[in-house]
Amino acid sequence: MKDLFDHTAASEIQERLSKLQPDSKPLWGKMTVSQMLAHCQVPLQVALSEVHLKRSLFGKLFGQIAKKRMVAESDFKKNLPTAPQFIVKGDRNFNSEKQQLQSLIQRFALSDPDEIAKVPHTFFGPLTKKEWGVLQWKHIDHHLRQFGV
Repeated sequence: MKDLFDHTAASEIQERLSKLQPDSKPLWGKMTVSQMLAHCQVPLQVALSEVHLKRSLFGKLFGQIAKKRMVAESDFKKNLPTAPQFIVKGDRNFNSEKQQLQSLIQRFALSDPDEIAKVPHTFFGPLTKKEWGVLQWKHIDHHLRQFGV
């Protein structure tokens, strides 16, 4: 399973990200490409301890059960629900959001996995460093597939 701590996998994600254009249209879902770029930043910011979100009651009750499914080999399903803290609305600047996401991906890939593993996920709770890397890769991969790259 690919994970974002693997420099080859991170480079692949960056390459795919570079193929997005301001007029890229989603194959499913409601977000614009600029909103998606902003949306993908939030989980990386949480992992890097730049954004602190409270764990919801729903996450406390069902996070561990859902985690097994989310770190499995299969791709994320289309139209999965998104936690309110991760929903992006309004217009966003494509170039700015793309650049910020590229920077966050690079910073995550170069970060210390042991430090990242100290941060509990806002829905799934405690994660191993491998689970953090897999979830970040799968999330970004999911949205790049959403926009055809």
